[in-house]
Amino acid sequence: MTTITFTYDGGPRCLAHHTESGDTINTDAPVDNGGTGSSFSPTDLVAAGLGTCMAVYLGKAAEKHDWNMRGTRLEVRKEMVADPLRRIGRLIVDIYLNRSFDDKEMKILTNAVTTCPVKLSISDSIQVPVTFHLPKNSELH
Repeated sequence: MTTITFTYDGGPRCLAHHTESGDTINTDAPVDNGGTGSSFSPTDLVAAGLGTCMAVYLGKAAEKHDWNMRGTRLEVRKEMVADPLRRIGRLIVDIYLNRSFDDKEMKILTNAVTTCPVKLSISDSIQVPVTFHLPKNSELH
């Protein structure tokens, strides 16, 4: 079990401390919610958790099949909604692959990102569309 402790710093700011590693993360509310936007917001951390989890699971699938995934890039865009309460409405994931993959390989990569623990932990009330992008001027093998 991992423990993360939090210290409220006043206003919309907190300090998160990862007890196992000693790493810390400062958080701040976004400007549109009373903060200064100077750090990750709590909902930004959800998006960051999803993106890093998907990247790790892509990497694990690639290692298992001896595929080089270096240079593959993920982008997660977070959309908030306020009906009926402020929450994350969508986490839009774009995955920019470093090379082309055939249909069988794409099924493996798709399974990797859709079964990462963060994706599986996100409520069905949050839409998570995922789009894979091939490198420009590439063809499937």
